[in-house]
Amino acid sequence: MRAEKGRSGGPVCRMCRTALPPAGRGRPALYCSRSCQAKAYRRRKQTPVPAPERPVAEAPSGKRLRIAEALWRIAAERGLHAASLREVAAEAGVSLRAVQYHFGSKHRLLVDALHLLHAENERIARSRIPFDATEPRGLLRAVLEEFLPVDAQRATALRVFAAYYARSLTDPDLAKVFLPAEQPLERLVAELISAARADGRTAPGLDPWREADLLVSGAMGLGSDVLHRRRTLDEVRRTLDYHLDRIFAGDRRAGR
Repeated sequence: MRAEKGRSGGPVCRMCRTALPPAGRGRPALYCSRSCQAKAYRRRKQTPVPAPERPVAEAPSGKRLRIAEALWRIAAERGLHAASLREVAAEAGVSLRAVQYHFGSKHRLLVDALHLLHAENERIARSRIPFDATEPRGLLRAVLEEFLPVDAQRATALRVFAAYYARSLTDPDLAKVFLPAEQPLERLVAELISAARADGRTAPGLDPWREADLLVSGAMGLGSDVLHRRRTLDEVRRTLDYHLDRIFAGDRRAGR
């Protein structure tokens, strides 16, 4: 480290700006007294080191995803209020400093972990859903199944999203991530219905966006009912099939 210089060009104390005597042999002095040196030390200890900026779109490191997964487990079992940085670190099997390094603060952890959850769910769904444009009803049915707790992964995801929903009611920044303005889920379903309508596969007079709103909100609500044991998966699937039958009533090729 170089000594700071005053207007006269000579070195000055880094704390009180008092002029320092010319340096002899060895390193130049940085402080005029032990008192100033102690004050500087205390100031450095009290100033938190900011976490490095890491774009969320960047592929997460193994430890970063591991920490996010620990947060998801806590949120699913006990709610986000229980997900302190120390609890998350203990659940992930890492140090508190590692959590702070990768995310900085609890709020940053909540936001980034939600981004990662969206990305992870989309990756898993893409690998699970066989895309077949010639079977729009079956494709739409498979998309809606992703909103139901048909296995442990989807059940956990629904519980985590429920925890985030409660938190988003009082956290505007989190709400922007949890409920994006572009409505990607509704848009996807509306586009599938629009494509089927253009191909003459749906009942006449449908509004794809209205149908998408109903299907997405309905599937999510029914999925929550399954978690609460108010309905069974079979009952929910029959309800979804009922609405899909209505949408694709004009499809002579559906075979239903």
